[in-house]
Amino acid sequence: MTPFNDKPGKRRLNRRKLLLSKWTAAQPQNRERHFLVTELIRDEADTILGVELQAVLTQRSQQLDWRQLQDTEHWLQGWR
Repeated sequence: MTPFNDKPGKRRLNRRKLLLSKWTAAQPQNRERHFLVTELIRDEADTILGVELQAVLTQRSQQLDWRQLQDTEHWLQGWR
């Protein structure tokens, strides 16, 4: 479970600390800027496949591959 950083513009993530982590959309849509990871989506082998993000403002949830959070062009770690 070692985090990797093999491409520029990608951040290293500790997958064990993803649950309840806070994220800011770099390009907000529908006034949804701040998000919270509310669930980790895992397979039968307990490998993390994705996350469920919940918008703080609207409570709308969306699922995405956890690796997309590494892209600094789309997601900023923490609430800004």
